[in-house]
Amino acid sequence: MPRIRFILSKQSDPALEEAAIIKRLKQFHSRLLEKRQISDGIPQEERAAYNELWHYPQNELPKSLEIRIRRWAQKIHRHHLKEVEPTRLSREDRVMLEGCRDGAEIFDLRSAHHIDEVAAALHAEFPWVSEATTHVWRSLHHHRASGRPGAQFAPILLDGPPGVGKSAWARRLAQLLETPDMTLDATGENASFGLIGSQRGWSNAGPGRLVGLMLMRQVANPLVIIDEIEKSGTPKSDKGRAFSLPNALLPLLEELTASRWTCPYFQNQFDMSFVNWVFTSNSLHGLPEPLLSRIRVVNVPSPTQGQINDLVLREAAKRQLSPAITTAITTALGEAFGAGQQINIRTVKRMLELGSDQQGRPLLH
Repeated sequence: MPRIRFILSKQSDPALEEAAIIKRLKQFHSRLLEKRQISDGIPQEERAAYNELWHYPQNELPKSLEIRIRRWAQKIHRHHLKEVEPTRLSREDRVMLEGCRDGAEIFDLRSAHHIDEVAAALHAEFPWVSEATTHVWRSLHHHRASGRPGAQFAPILLDGPPGVGKSAWARRLAQLLETPDMTLDATGENASFGLIGSQRGWSNAGPGRLVGLMLMRQVANPLVIIDEIEKSGTPKSDKGRAFSLPNALLPLLEELTASRWTCPYFQNQFDMSFVNWVFTSNSLHGLPEPLLSRIRVVNVPSPTQGQINDLVLREAAKRQLSPAITTAITTALGEAFGAGQQINIRTVKRMLELGSDQQGRPLLH
């Protein structure tokens, strides 16, 4: 997989820490001393005896040399810090950033045929979400034609009634693209803090889940699923400052600002322009216009009776349900459709789980 520069800010190099420099200088002194003895023609036996008599114990040098080495190390370390952006990072924070010092991997598209295979699989499994699948298919082809690396598509919002498989479609897309994914429930998160983190000084200061995932997996283009974005709250600080999730998302959805996004916790710049975004909502009411203008909004209808039957047959085959149980499920669903009831994917899933339980029960004698 190709790699991109993910952390844009200049990072402190552990090899240029004062202790590491002192260790290397001491090792250099030991090697230099041995080379001088060899150049003077001292036999190995005499060198060993000389070292035993006159050499200081390991890591111990004459006081004057210790002082000179420490001064050299301090000078080198101070010069290095002048090139590093000042941040108050703990040792644990620096360890988190260290993994992406040389860049982050980016999951790429194998070929144009790979994009077609992804779209075909989504169409087969979620035919009622065809508009969203077509959007992703075209966007992936456009991104690949641009010459940029990675599997990336334009942000998309799936708007429709609950239980029609919007989140399931997004998770399946991540599987087909073979990229890591994370799901964030907008109703259960503390505004933007759960996603992007909070500044130091807050009682709950810490990096957001998105940056944490990218640093842990060392991947630059995960797929982020934000469920029920319209229900995200807008908490306020004691000073009246508002922290809404939609506002926090705005710079991450524009390529120009996302490519040099500053993390509020690490105070480092990251290239977030390769992140893929899928939002879901049950209503567009209350969503700010600046957010909607950055996202392709797609209406997701409820699946038809035929599409529900196809889903039941496909899932029943995966669960190895008997023909009798499968027929019973499709018959019950057909009667519900005939009575004018609204059937969603959650209902189908519950019926399939009941069918699996029924088939797994022991026979009664």
